[in-house]
Amino acid sequence: MLLCTSLIGGDIKVDVEKTIRNQFGNDAIFSFQKLNLSSSVRTSIEKKVRQRFFKDFIYVWSIMDGDSVQAYALLDNVKGLSMPITFLVIYDIEGTIISSHVIKYREPYGGEIASPKWTAQFNGRNNDSDYNVGGQIDGISGATISVYSMSAGIMKLSLLFPKIKSLL
Repeated sequence: MLLCTSLIGGDIKVDVEKTIRNQFGNDAIFSFQKLNLSSSVRTSIEKKVRQRFFKDFIYVWSIMDGDSVQAYALLDNVKGLSMPITFLVIYDIEGTIISSHVIKYREPYGGEIASPKWTAQFNGRNNDSDYNVGGQIDGISGATISVYSMSAGIMKLSLLFPKIKSLL
């Protein structure tokens, strides 16, 4: 894996950083980086989740409390029915989900997955958790593809987290 700095689309980056500040306060200090994923890491996780990564990289924010990292925020995309869904998952330093957020939903239907009530069901989960829709994850009528995509996408990042933590 290789780390490098990059910039993402201004509106998305602004929305992510606003979400981080809403979670950790206006005085939150964080750093941003683009994390390129090796093909072996991508492939092993994709096989487990049965969903491909949208790109061969993700964006990561390290959220600081003084000199130590308090949390990490990982931004990725999944395919919706026809357009990508951009989402953010915030993890504590152990890899447990603090919160998840839909940053940009581009479909005409299924936007209910952005509801804080729906995304809250991922809180407290980690790389060992069950992400099966209909089992531990509630579905949403009329948003089947979005629900499955988001659940698999969050699972993907949760499986990725322990593999990248040492690099962050």
